[in-house]
Amino acid sequence: MEARPHPDYLGPKWWRDMDIIMEEARKRGMRVWVLDDDHFPTGHAAGRLKNAPKELRRLFIYETHIDAIGPQDHSSFFVAPMPHHPRLGGGGTLMAVVAVKRDPATGELTEETADLTSRVKNGFLHWDVPEGHWRIFSLIETEHGGDPSKSDYINYIDANSVRVLIDTVYEAFYCRYKENFGKTFAGFFSDEPGFYNDKETFDFESRLGKPDVTLPWSREMPAVLEKSFGPEYKQFLPFLWHQGGPMMRKMRYAYMDAVSLLFAKNFTAQIGDWCRARGVEYIGHILEDNNVHARLGCGAGHFFRALEGQDMSGLDVVLWQLKPGFDDVPYRGFLHEYDAEFFFYGLAKMAVSLAHADPKKKGRTVAEVFGAFGWAEGLKLMKWMTDHMLVRGVTHFVPHAFSLREFPDWDCPPHMYARGRNPQYRYYKYLNAYTNRLSHLLSGGIHVATAAVLYHAEAEWSGTCMHFHKPVKTLMKAQIDCDVLSCDMLLDRVSVQNGKLVQQNESYDCLIIPYCEALPGRVLLRILELAEQGVPVFFINGLPQATSDGQADADVLHCLSACGRIEVVQLDGLVPRLKEAGFYDIRVEGQEPHLRFYHAKYPDMDVFLFFNEHPLREIDTEAELPVAGRALLYDAYDNKLYEADGVQDGRVVRVKLNLSPMEAMVVIAGPALDGLPAEKRVASGCLYTAIDGPWLVETATAVQYPAFTPRKEIAALTDLSRDDEFASFSGTYRYTTKFHWSPEAGQLAVLDIGRAFETAEVFVNGLSAGVRISAPYRFDISGLVREGKNTLAIEVTTTLFNEVKDFMSRPAQLEPGGLLGPVKLYVLG
Repeated sequence: MEARPHPDYLGPKWWRDMDIIMEEARKRGMRVWVLDDDHFPTGHAAGRLKNAPKELRRLFIYETHIDAIGPQDHSSFFVAPMPHHPRLGGGGTLMAVVAVKRDPATGELTEETADLTSRVKNGFLHWDVPEGHWRIFSLIETEHGGDPSKSDYINYIDANSVRVLIDTVYEAFYCRYKENFGKTFAGFFSDEPGFYNDKETFDFESRLGKPDVTLPWSREMPAVLEKSFGPEYKQFLPFLWHQGGPMMRKMRYAYMDAVSLLFAKNFTAQIGDWCRARGVEYIGHILEDNNVHARLGCGAGHFFRALEGQDMSGLDVVLWQLKPGFDDVPYRGFLHEYDAEFFFYGLAKMAVSLAHADPKKKGRTVAEVFGAFGWAEGLKLMKWMTDHMLVRGVTHFVPHAFSLREFPDWDCPPHMYARGRNPQYRYYKYLNAYTNRLSHLLSGGIHVATAAVLYHAEAEWSGTCMHFHKPVKTLMKAQIDCDVLSCDMLLDRVSVQNGKLVQQNESYDCLIIPYCEALPGRVLLRILELAEQGVPVFFINGLPQATSDGQADADVLHCLSACGRIEVVQLDGLVPRLKEAGFYDIRVEGQEPHLRFYHAKYPDMDVFLFFNEHPLREIDTEAELPVAGRALLYDAYDNKLYEADGVQDGRVVRVKLNLSPMEAMVVIAGPALDGLPAEKRVASGCLYTAIDGPWLVETATAVQYPAFTPRKEIAALTDLSRDDEFASFSGTYRYTTKFHWSPEAGQLAVLDIGRAFETAEVFVNGLSAGVRISAPYRFDISGLVREGKNTLAIEVTTTLFNEVKDFMSRPAQLEPGGLLGPVKLYVLG
């Protein structure tokens, strides 16, 4: 349940509607999850902060500065907060006045600082300026900062402020549905909480060093920073905005470490603990876009920390953040240029890795999918997106969305039902059944991966670095699977057993560290310790040059370079090195950069999900799987088992993989299969005949279906969307023709209709041969054909875009309309 469109959140009309939904859910054995605020992002607390006391409201710090030169005695400077700042809004309370000497050659800050707060009187600093160039900073605390649309939001890093959200929303639901908690009432969902400290709300590059921006603050921050810097920490705050030397690295790391930990403790953990104490679960996701998961702005500072307190890991994919075929090349999304590598190789892998690492998540990752792609998105893209998530280990899905508003609702289409106007809705159940089967099959197994890759947040806070998804991409393109581990996990959760890195039920042959200028000293010491205990460690492109906190730099770095189990490898040499060492799970014949796989191990069965992620290219290869015994193919779409075209060779099975563009396949092996019946897989065999028409074309909108209107007869299949007569048509095209069949041709008859756009159902002699929502558009019609003349009807259902032409579909590469074929009939003896 999302409250965003509701006019009376937490009021009488809201509870009336909720009561109806809860009653229906109880009757049907369903469970209800609720978005935990009146609109996204979570943190508005249903408007309760608007008149709240100052200590509960958002808090920021910002700086203004004056440049001075010395030596010059008896200088004065006006350093009081200004009521109207041209970029920051102004006002606030003066925390400190700090002078920092500048490097005359570069203008950067040096580490020569002075706290001049005691010299301020009536808003003026009186100071005898020493020799050199100096920058005098007014450090100001204010409740007026960040994204102005979030001015009435909670302070996510203040426990008492977050408690307002709990008291307002969570307690209200508990009061009304206490007896249903943990039963019909499943739990709460937080949507995109973050710092929102930047007026440029969706500047995904918003991080320390950006000028003229307010930074998150709370009453706890001074005590936290004093642990690293002592009482004089304020002297080094200017480095949060300005360039400098090692002290800049130390302060920026300490600040980001503090705010991300406070977000985790005061927001996520506090809410999660409240929920678990009452028998419900807490799920959701933050904004991850273009690496903002490790930054400020609309980010939460650290993906793994921000979601630690939840009961599932989470992510979302909206606004064309995934676009088939664009895994290497940046592309224009709805509002921004997207970092394709992150969305393809970072986002889901990062989320699933957290689910594997945190015991309370039980391996569960929930993905909010399909939303705000516009009406150009149909079931074909939805299935591709689902397979993209499944093959990375996501097993729970929130389809976005069903809308109760009248059609058309312009808020984040497509909408699944659309008041009966979505022509593909009647086929949506096929996608849901497919998703449920594979989610069930992959849930509960132990994920098999041979490499662990270090998350880059701490490295990015500390200097230049390589994003974690760079090596992940390199590995995935070579069918070497991995998990992403945070620095916190290395410090607290992993151990070494028989030379392998072990976490929860998973083990990894090696640890990979993307290039980083610096990492926290204790993390580098831990990496060294793991290496000395037998774990091979690979630093990509070079070793760090410093520690984030400045502790024992020389000693730690020397030990790293001297350790025999630590290697430096170039990124393009990583895969050859891992294959040389035997750090892989499966082997594939040739190079298949778009073949993805996921391996889940059970006590009596191994499950391998393969997916051709490319939208246009076929994959024809052979995979060598580390299993013994019988291997079968599982078609999750049709829910059928087939004999695999595989060969047992000692302790491995070699299986043929023939995958159409965007096709997924499951291989299952192990004792659990003994005695299970399996069919021979129906695939294209010998060509019996090409069915060229002529075709009678009829149409029906979603509302009219199945009452078709004859439109025209065509001699050959063509793109009907280019025909003026059909340019604005959205619905179902029905193509009807005749063909001849002789049973002497073979026992099995397979119809391949070629290219269809996009959902296809085939009828032979009035009986349905099934539905396909994506390639291959292949149908077993063996039981439907009869000797002599047969009637063939092919129904192809479009998206709703031609009728609606919504703005959110703008980034789409629009496909043809209807059936393009060629339509061919094959036989198997």
